[in-house]
Amino acid sequence: MTFVNITALTFPEGTQAEIEQRFATRKKSVDSAAGFRDFELLCPAFGEERYFVLTRWDSREDYDRWSAARPAGGHDADKRRGMSAEVLGFDVVVTDGTSQLTA
Repeated sequence: MTFVNITALTFPEGTQAEIEQRFATRKKSVDSAAGFRDFELLCPAFGEERYFVLTRWDSREDYDRWSAARPAGGHDADKRRGMSAEVLGFDVVVTDGTSQLTA
């Protein structure tokens, strides 16, 4: 079943351009991870102030393997500056009217 990870980014006022630039020039190492499908950075237009980083995976297991292999402490400097991330995970159950649920 397709799995979507959404990381909600909270950041200090005035750092929006920095966030967008950092993601525009990201290393893209996740792109070669097993089961990785897609990446998007969503900028708040209304109803929300956080940015959302969306990644799509073939399965939750693929996401979990990639996540477990990431080095710890990579965003400590961001945390000290007042940035934070909330990690959310979703199973995709319907795409374009097609159910992905197994009977």
